[in-house]
Amino acid sequence: MRLPDNAHKAFLALGLSALLAACGGGSGGYDISSLDAPPRSGAAYGPEADYPQVLGEPFTVDGQLFTPEDTYSYDTVGYAAFDGEGGQGVSVAHKTLPMPSYVEVTSLETGRTILARVDRRGPMTSQREVALSPGAAAQLGIREGEPVRVRRVNPPEAERAELRMGKQVPERLATPDSLLAVLKKKLPADGGFASLAGPSGPPVSTGPVATAVAPSAASTTPVQTEFDRTFGSQPAKANKVYPLPPLPAGSMPMQSSRAAVPAAPAAVPRAPEIQRYSLPGVQAAMPAAQPVYTPLREPAPALEGKFAVQAAAFSSEANAKRLAAKLDGGFVTKSGSIYRVRCGPYATRGQAEAALAKVRAAGYSDAQVVSAG
Repeated sequence: MRLPDNAHKAFLALGLSALLAACGGGSGGYDISSLDAPPRSGAAYGPEADYPQVLGEPFTVDGQLFTPEDTYSYDTVGYAAFDGEGGQGVSVAHKTLPMPSYVEVTSLETGRTILARVDRRGPMTSQREVALSPGAAAQLGIREGEPVRVRRVNPPEAERAELRMGKQVPERLATPDSLLAVLKKKLPADGGFASLAGPSGPPVSTGPVATAVAPSAASTTPVQTEFDRTFGSQPAKANKVYPLPPLPAGSMPMQSSRAAVPAAPAAVPRAPEIQRYSLPGVQAAMPAAQPVYTPLREPAPALEGKFAVQAAAFSSEANAKRLAAKLDGGFVTKSGSIYRVRCGPYATRGQAEAALAKVRAAGYSDAQVVSAG
């Protein structure tokens, strides 16, 4: 039987449509989007992925104003929240730290500490200090609302790359129970967070509608007194590893910053006297009748020594000068827009390490020995 022309054309069109549907997926559920997806660029995991850092404009949560700031010495205790962002990657949300930046998060219940990447804003409640991705919460082994310590750090590039690729890095050393007890005493009773960073740190939150609390001029590091009491700090014993060199005959004992070295007799011309201090390896040449100690020296004086101790770095010159005034032998150097606070210089590595221990004991745990050049 011969079909009419119109019916013959209809059957051809129907067959062609079925063939196209089978090839293209259509209602068969075959997803072809993956075939056309370009490969992900390796640049997303390279060092350039950490720049530029983003701060953003101030914003308000629960009636409290939060101002994003590039604070190098950020160190707080507060409470953790969970969010669904970040998947299995070890990342966190924070209200004020730069994006991206890196923090160590410590559980104040177990002492476990992990390294995480700050890559988003949050949590959007003043009752929580940080929000953890599912991967970060799993590595830390923490529950919603558990107390934590959040401290900004500068990890090596190898660890940064692992976190950028969504991987974990090994946990840090566990915090001892005695220090956990000290940190728990700093937790706000009504939520929020409390700063451990001293005068240069962020404002302290006291609850949902918090007011910035200005630290007193006499305060140094808020947890230092209790830390010393817990661990029985004894500065005199700490110097046994690197004994101080004996003072040469005729040199004067260390004097306060207000005392002046007696001037040499006018009838006997002589070179300026050299004063040697009791700190390991620190000595400074000063003319007679000049103050023995100058709180700020900028740039660093041309003293003999190969090593220095870098205590911290600031984007604020005022904060850097404030810290340098507190440290023995402290001075400020500038590199671009960053102000570095250093101590020294020291003639040997051993002397620099002894001074490093004192700086870290004062609360600046990121301090390190650097070249004095």
